[in-house]
Amino acid sequence: MRKRSWTLIALGIIAAAVGTYAAVGRSANTNSSTPADATVATVRRGDITKSVASTGKVISNLEVDIKCRASGEVTKLPFDISDPVTKGQLLLELDPVDQERDVKRAQASVDQSKARLAEAQKNLELAEADVPTAQKRADAAIRSAEIRSRSAQAKAQRRQQLIKEQLGSAEDAETADVEAASAAADLETARVQAEEIQSKRLTVELRRHEIALAQAQLDADQIALDTSRQQLLYTHVEAPISGVVSARNIQIGTIISSGITNIGGGTTIMTLCDVSRLFVIASVDEADIGKIQLGQDVLITVDAFPSERFGGKVIRIATTGVNTSNVVTFEVKIEITSANKRLLKPMMTANVQIICDQRKSVLVVPEQSVTRSDGKAAVTIAGTGTAPGAERPVVLGLSDSENVEVLQGLQEGDQVIVRKEVASHWSTDQKKSSMPPPPPQ
Repeated sequence: MRKRSWTLIALGIIAAAVGTYAAVGRSANTNSSTPADATVATVRRGDITKSVASTGKVISNLEVDIKCRASGEVTKLPFDISDPVTKGQLLLELDPVDQERDVKRAQASVDQSKARLAEAQKNLELAEADVPTAQKRADAAIRSAEIRSRSAQAKAQRRQQLIKEQLGSAEDAETADVEAASAAADLETARVQAEEIQSKRLTVELRRHEIALAQAQLDADQIALDTSRQQLLYTHVEAPISGVVSARNIQIGTIISSGITNIGGGTTIMTLCDVSRLFVIASVDEADIGKIQLGQDVLITVDAFPSERFGGKVIRIATTGVNTSNVVTFEVKIEITSANKRLLKPMMTANVQIICDQRKSVLVVPEQSVTRSDGKAAVTIAGTGTAPGAERPVVLGLSDSENVEVLQGLQEGDQVIVRKEVASHWSTDQKKSSMPPPPPQ
């Protein structure tokens, strides 16, 4: 009997507990004013960042294709791909046998030209020295011939006078006439020889021209020698910049062609990349290009280093867009400025977030809590007890597509209703207009 009583008491306690739990549950459901398809969010302070997303390629500061001015067989090639190179280091050496032969041939031509020039100078000295000597001889011969001619003419005249006076013979007169004529002929010959001095002067001018020609030939041969020596130097190729070898297109033993004499542009030996500065070339849609300005901060990520963040700045915005399949984009150049940029390599695909605007420590609510109507925005305040939530107008500021800045209408700690259907409506409105309405004046 006692056992049955304890059983009835236990059943009564269990029934009372079940009834109490059901009553509490009904009371809770009755007091809650939050719809079943919504959640409650608390107005808080946070940071808002508005950005433009794009993708691009990492590029180096400078890429230089290395070619050789000479042709020949590669005998030295000390650097391979990814090796660092300092400006002035030897990149390539060719077999110089052909160039050395050309230098010897050009040196022989220079030596011959020097000898011809020296000979021409000696001939000029002799010609110049012969002119005054010949002039003196000619003058002396003329004076001597004039004296003999006058003496012979006077003697012939005296013989003629003696014949008239019948004091001399005709034979003596004839002899005197012959001597006078011979003396006159000698005088004429001396005068002709004096005129030949002019030809010697012309010979001097000719010798000077020979020196000029010899000097010109020497200059031409010297230029050829300098060219041959330069071609010999061209068999050694040095790095024009400091950087990293990004490509090497030949091996030791390869026969390469000159980059300046070959019609095809010559053989590209390797490519050097200057990675002291790195950039990202991104394509920004024309709808967003108006938000981009020089100097804006950029957040960069790459798939190779998912946990790393790289900083950068916009340094160039293209003036003209590019139309690809009726989609117009503008090229934006971004310099990577963070210290960890050494991890990046040219041609990596980069995801960029160009920071257009930022707000620090402002009141924010989820965008999904905001409704719009007739250009005005409002939120629904979470109700208490059985009272439904009241709709409150708000003035919004910056939005980052997840949260929106509240300028007026709410205080920190307020609770708002976030409905799923409102989220869908808000997302649609955001696509139509990404800029928040201006605050009232």
